[in-house]
Amino acid sequence: MRFPAPVTIQWIAELIDAEVVGDDKALATGINEIHKVENGDLVFVDHPKYYDKCLKSEATHIIINSKDVNVPTGKTLLVCEEPFEAYQKIVRYFNPFVAATKSISDSAVIGDGTVIMPNVFIGDNVKIGKDCIIQSNVSIQPNTEIGNRVIIQSGTVIGSDAFYYNTKKNREVWYKKMLSGGNVVIEDDVEIGANCTVDRGVSSETRIGKGTKMDNLVHIGHDVVIGKNCLFAAQVAIAGATTIEDGVILWGQVGVSKTLTIGANAEVFAQSGVGSTLEGGKKYFGSPVEDALTKKKELVFLKRLPEMWEKLRKLG
Repeated sequence: MRFPAPVTIQWIAELIDAEVVGDDKALATGINEIHKVENGDLVFVDHPKYYDKCLKSEATHIIINSKDVNVPTGKTLLVCEEPFEAYQKIVRYFNPFVAATKSISDSAVIGDGTVIMPNVFIGDNVKIGKDCIIQSNVSIQPNTEIGNRVIIQSGTVIGSDAFYYNTKKNREVWYKKMLSGGNVVIEDDVEIGANCTVDRGVSSETRIGKGTKMDNLVHIGHDVVIGKNCLFAAQVAIAGATTIEDGVILWGQVGVSKTLTIGANAEVFAQSGVGSTLEGGKKYFGSPVEDALTKKKELVFLKRLPEMWEKLRKLG
């Protein structure tokens, strides 16, 4: 999440009641989770297991609950008791929740030729391009950007909260919701079916590339980046921070785990489960997925096992 303008670390420290270790006059340009951090960003870490990963990330400033770490050159620490709560406070400050007072916000920008059907909700700072069709009962949450010639079918929600929680089992409430400060970007010529859900980024963006087509009941998780000209059949579900490259086809009920990549022009057959990164240009099947031809040979072999066993029994 970018800040409207860079702010000093001293200002951030005062906001979250943190001690600065390093240059308190350094500037922070935004705040992001570890998967999306860039130079100038703040990131938070509250478990020793992840200290090293955060300290060696692209983030320039680290909100942390310990000073007993080796600080790389050029990094600044903001030390506080509850880094997660500090993150929440920063997001609330720069991206506060504002209750809607009307179905279509006065701040929404809607391009020429775009049709908005009855009972559509369009939140603050939404931008919709030209010649789009937004069917009834669609909900487009604040800060969403939609390109030209986009079709969104009835009942779909764009920009819903991320399913993302800070987990600690030493407190009464184990799972605390991590506020979503990101948005959704839908490029030109995308079609999204009925009753789909596209979560906004936690601190960055969820992006759907130009020309991608989605069937009904598809779920896209937070911070997912989908390339151009992809095709997703019904009930596909993609978990957070995953990258789907150009031209990928996912057939019905394919499930894709988090933070992995499916390479360009890969095709995954129906009801498969993708648990790790896949090379592009190949066909896959199964759960966990394998090369489709190999998997089919295995299934043929399994079907023949009773026959083979019977032959062996007679020989024995």
